[in-house]
Amino acid sequence: MSKRLVVVAGNIGAGKTSLTERIGSRLGWRTDFESVADNPYLPDFYADMRAWSFHLQIYFLGHRADQYLEAAHDPRSAILDRSIYEDAFIFSRALHHMGNLAERDYLAYRNLFDLVVGSLPPPNLLVYLKCPVEVLMARIQRRARNMETGISASYLSLLDSFYEEWMRAFDLCPVLTIRTDDLDYVNQPMALEVVVARIQERLGGKEELDLRSK
Repeated sequence: MSKRLVVVAGNIGAGKTSLTERIGSRLGWRTDFESVADNPYLPDFYADMRAWSFHLQIYFLGHRADQYLEAAHDPRSAILDRSIYEDAFIFSRALHHMGNLAERDYLAYRNLFDLVVGSLPPPNLLVYLKCPVEVLMARIQRRARNMETGISASYLSLLDSFYEEWMRAFDLCPVLTIRTDDLDYVNQPMALEVVVARIQERLGGKEELDLRSK
C-alpha cells in the first residue's frame, strides 16, 4: 500500500491514543500524539478557562498544523491521535457555547483555522471512535488523570452532540466509524486485527462500516 495519512477522532476516553499506538506498531506507521505534557498553556487554562481558552486554541492550531504537515511530508504512512478539525468543530465550539470563549475571539479563531486548514492536504481516512458517555466516564475515572478531574457527563454529552453534527457534515475524506464500548483492541489481538482489516479496506475504497465486535 502506498503512503497513507489517517487521523483518529473521538470524544475524551474513546480510545484514540490506544488505537493510534497499536495501529502504528502493527503496520509500522509513523505516529503522532496530542501535546499535553509539554503544552505551556494547559495549567493556566485549567486554572482560568475564560482567560486562557483563546490562547490554548491558538497553540493547538499551530501545534497540530505543524504535526500534520510533518506527517504529510514523511514518506512513511502515518496515523495521528486526534485530528486538527476537532479543535474547531468540537472543542472551541464547546468553549464558546459554555461562555469561556468570547464571540469576538471565537470568530477570530475560526477565521484563522479556515485559512490554516485550507492549505493542508486532506487525510486519506478519518477513523471516528464512538462510545456511550457512561463508558467514557468510567474510563476517565479509571485512568485518574489530574487534568480530567473536572470532566462531567454533561460536558461529554455536549461534545458527543457536536461530534454527531460534525460527522453528518464531514466530507473531506472517507470515514470509518468504530464503536469502542464493546470492541477491545487493547486486550484482544483479534479485535485489533479486525480494526486493521477495516482500515485497510476503507483505504482501498470499500464502503463505510459501523464497526462493532461480534
